[in-house]
This record gives sequence, structure tokens and C-alpha cells, in this order.
Amino acid sequence: MKRNHFKKLGRLLVTISTIACAFFLLLFILFSPISTSQEAPYISVFQEVWQTVNDNFYDPQFNGVDWQAIQKKYEPLVKQTKSIDEAAVVINQMLSELNTSHTRFYTQTEPAYYQLLGIFNQGSFAEAIAKLFPNGNFNYTHIGIFTKNIDGKTFITGILDNTPAAQVGLQVGDQILAVDGQPYQPIASFAGKADQEVELSIQPTPDPNSIKKITIIPRKINPNTVLLDAMDNSIEIIEQEQLKLGYIHIWSYAGEQYQELLEDEIAYGRLKQADGLILDLRDGWGGATPNYLNIFTDKVPILTMVERDGRPRTIDYQWRKPVVMIVNEGTRSGKEILAYGFKQYGIGKTVGTKTAGAVLAGRPFLMQDGNLLYLAVADVFVNGERLEGKGVIPDIEVPFQVEYAGGSDPQKDKAIEVLVR
Repeated sequence: MKRNHFKKLGRLLVTISTIACAFFLLLFILFSPISTSQEAPYISVFQEVWQTVNDNFYDPQFNGVDWQAIQKKYEPLVKQTKSIDEAAVVINQMLSELNTSHTRFYTQTEPAYYQLLGIFNQGSFAEAIAKLFPNGNFNYTHIGIFTKNIDGKTFITGILDNTPAAQVGLQVGDQILAVDGQPYQPIASFAGKADQEVELSIQPTPDPNSIKKITIIPRKINPNTVLLDAMDNSIEIIEQEQLKLGYIHIWSYAGEQYQELLEDEIAYGRLKQADGLILDLRDGWGGATPNYLNIFTDKVPILTMVERDGRPRTIDYQWRKPVVMIVNEGTRSGKEILAYGFKQYGIGKTVGTKTAGAVLAGRPFLMQDGNLLYLAVADVFVNGERLEGKGVIPDIEVPFQVEYAGGSDPQKDKAIEVLVR
């Protein structure tokens, strides 16, 4: 009897002990401080962005902004976010307080992120990219368009030549309604769908009855080459009133390869026999340096070579004939420097709308989570003049309303008119 009594007593003590441990464990869970990562998973990238700006922004006075106070203002907001896209909105609101160009947080859900990787894929930054993408492949699946949200609607603002969008006849001004029945997302809508048919719903005019569905096949886009390929494929000869006018759209000038392509086409290629040239610098990325304008000076000797067959071959990398430059509010950074010089030195007429006024030197920083901060790290002056926040006003201003433009291009039409008259 005593033995059974002690067994029961022992089991009771074990039960009480177990309940007590569970109780104290519950108290510990309830009242222990929650780690920052559990409480707000995107607070770490927010802090990393803030610190990177604090350490590297070109102006130590932060354009007159109290950067410490800005951190306290936005940190509670980012704690409430539930996705990286929501966090990016808050982070970019914070960055906008600096009121400067070349300063934005990009996530892997937008094409610009991959394009920037391609543009800066060199030196130490290439090493950072290699750690993030060990196989060296950071291609993204897309159809080759630039878009802009206007009054809650998504419109196509640019189409890269020889991409799926160009091949199926999409036009600047088309409103994108859906992809496979779902709201359009620049990357997510096409992820995992390379070389597969996708249903794109668009509205080309303000009339809802114009809505139509187009079958399109996205493809893998190589950020290292896509903008150069688009530039190459944009070249055309426009025949107008017995004149042959060359046209080229330079989507990016971030690298010597873009200028080299232009020079080669002038010296040997499709633009060699043109009577006039339209240089389209609208949209895309900057990166140009002032010496790129040297191609338009005629104070350079013309080289002629005569080989055994006696036939003379002329090599001339200079453009000595009429030229017009098209610019718009998407013409930015180094391209604006070219527009400034083009206009200042009377090389030719500039046509379009005022440029972005985004003339600073920018540098990319990869964050620990793999997303990217593009940051202004140096101020820029052109002939002693600061173009940041000012831009370049073209000689001939031609407005261009993107919404439902139907593929029309009044700025390009005006450039043609200027060369013809």
C-alpha cells in the first residue's frame, strides 16, 4: 500500500512540475521581447539603405534634410509592411525626401533592377553580382517594354526593337489591362513563362470597346546586351522627299559599346549613305561622356585607302551632314550633357520636351537581401553650370501625350520635318 502511495505521489509531482514548466515557458514567450526580424522582416534592409545613404550620399548636408529625423519618421512605417514591394514604397518615399536624382531602391520585381546589374557588371560590382548569381545568369523573362502608371492605369511608354512586344505589334500608348487574366506585374507576370504563350489584354484607345487580347511569347532577356541589341535593331532609313534619313534610338549610353556601334554604322554601315540623321535619346539610361559629341565635328581628316585593285575606300567616322536630336523627360544623366552640348555648340536642332534634370553621378549598392540601392555619389557641373533639377529645353518643343497614342510619334515626325525643310 505504501509503495503504491509513493508511486502516485511521484506521478503527481511530475505532473505538477510539467505544468509549472509549461506555464513559465508560456510566460517567457508572451513577455519576451520579439526580435526585430520577427517583428518586421524588412527593417534590416531599411536600416541598411539608410546607413548606405548616410555614408555615401554626395552631399554631407543631405540637401538640407535632417537625415537622422528621416530615419525616425519612416522606420515605424516600414515595420508595418508585409512584402518587399510594400517596404520598397516606404524606402523610396524616404529617399524622395532628399529631392535628388540617381537615388532609388530597386527590387527584383522590376526590370530596371536587372538592367542596372547589366549596366554596372564590371569591376568590384561584378564580383558582388557573381556572389548573388553564382552561375553568372541574371536574365529575366519579359516582352521588352517600358511602362508607366498614369492615374492608376499602366501604359506602354517604350518598346525595345526586335523584342516580343515589337514583334506582335504592341504600340506606345497601349494600356495594359491584364496578363493571363491577372493584373500586370513587370516581372511576376512573365516569370517562369519564357517561350510559352501568354494572353495579354490591352486597350489601345480610350474606348472600352477597343479592348483586345493578344497572344505573346515572353523570352529570356540578357541585361548585358538587351539595350545594345535594341539600339542596333532600331536603325532604319526613312525615305522622305527624295532624301534618305537615318534614324537610331540610343536606349543607353552606359558603356563605350553604344558609341562604337554608332560610329561603325556611320563609317561602314546602314547610316553611311544617309542624307541626314535623327539621334533619338529618349528614355532608357544615361552614361554618355561629353567627348561623344566629337563625332559631329568636321575638323577631322578623311581617310581614303587604295589597295591593289585600285578602288578607293573612304573611312570617315565623322558625321558631316545635318543631324537632329530627340529628347524628352526620360532623357537623363549623361544624355542630358550631350543634349546641352548639342544645343550649346549649334551641332543641330533638338526636338521634344525638356529633359529630366537628372545630372548626378550614380553608383549601385547591393543590399544583403539582394535588392539594389542606386545612389547619387557625386555632383556634376557642365561648363560650370549645374543641370540637376534644371534639365535642357529643346530648340523645338513638341508635346507627346503617351496615353492611347496609338503608335503615333509627333516628336519623331517633327525631327523628320526639320531635316527635310
